[in-house]
Amino acid sequence: MSTLRLTTISNQTGSSSVPSETVINGSAKAWVNFNGTGTVAIRASFNVSSITDNGTGSYTANFTNAMVDINFSAVATCNDSGGAYSAYFQPASSASSVTIATSRPGVGAYDQSNIAVAVFR
Repeated sequence: MSTLRLTTISNQTGSSSVPSETVINGSAKAWVNFNGTGTVAIRASFNVSSITDNGTGSYTANFTNAMVDINFSAVATCNDSGGAYSAYFQPASSASSVTIATSRPGVGAYDQSNIAVAVFR
């Protein structure tokens, strides 16, 4: 296995750069935008291989490449027509996936049409 050791990563022209520590420690290690209603479908993603529909308002994002451990953080958001909704990730039980729950005030668990999740480690 080869190792690159560098302090800065730059685009090809050199007009934009970032410290390597930002990429190693600060960038999202996985993210996904998906439709959570009807047949669940990923719109776009990075390091997420699939979404599992666990039932009303509950989804699992499965990582293509697992995290090194379960000590990651995730943020989730959602929206749908007609009201205020909430999305949150449930405590990690696996380095290979994260579970997201969505709800609607006064209703409880509720499927959402637009869900986005980002995972940091």
